[in-house]
Amino acid sequence: MAGFTYTTLKAAILAYTEVDSNVLTTTIVDQFIENAEFRIFYDVPSDNNRFVSEGNLAIDDNTINVPGLGTKGNTGTVFVRGVEVFNSTSASTGPGEWLIKKDQTYLSEYVNRSTGSSGGQTAQDVTGFPKYYAMFGGATGTSSTTSGGLYVAPTPDANYMFRIYYDMVPKSLTTTASTYISQYFPQGLLYATLVEAYGFLKGPMDMLTLYENKYKQELQKFAGVQIGRRRRDDYTDGTVRIPINSPSP
Repeated sequence: MAGFTYTTLKAAILAYTEVDSNVLTTTIVDQFIENAEFRIFYDVPSDNNRFVSEGNLAIDDNTINVPGLGTKGNTGTVFVRGVEVFNSTSASTGPGEWLIKKDQTYLSEYVNRSTGSSGGQTAQDVTGFPKYYAMFGGATGTSSTTSGGLYVAPTPDANYMFRIYYDMVPKSLTTTASTYISQYFPQGLLYATLVEAYGFLKGPMDMLTLYENKYKQELQKFAGVQIGRRRRDDYTDGTVRIPINSPSP
């Protein structure tokens, strides 16, 4: 199946459901597409939404803003996969140290123990090379200066360089000419969109069930590529072998 553009996908939705744009308006179809894109995003962690951003920590500032709106053309950080900090202002001087992800409560306890504070005493900040990080504000962002992001501990005592590895909200076909999903998983996008459409049209139930099952079948293939073949290679992992059952005699 060839990839979809916005125009061809919209035309396919109208053709499959056998209704016109008076019933399924542009606004409604756009919502179907966006719902389908988000469903695929949460069903399969695909590589097209994985990004890396670099920056420098601020001295005496224990927070990092996560990448936000407009970064890489996507629309905000969904979750952080890892944080790497270098013992310099440039990564070229050596390997980085991976921060250990903890809850905010752990970082508070760590600071208290490091400063000898307990009970009703007020802990003074402990500074040094960061070792832990925790998310706050959902670790999401609608701008590069959002209040949501990461806490680090100890608080940086220098402008260490960092890298954040994260996943962002996928680009939508409703706002761009084509997307990774529309080109490399067009059948899944179509079926997921048709599930939305038939749910909106309230039937027929057999068609809703048909496209739901078709979506799940295609999703297994797409997942096999995204979290299987794209995360391994023949040299280190060996050739992928898929058993095929022989027909019964």
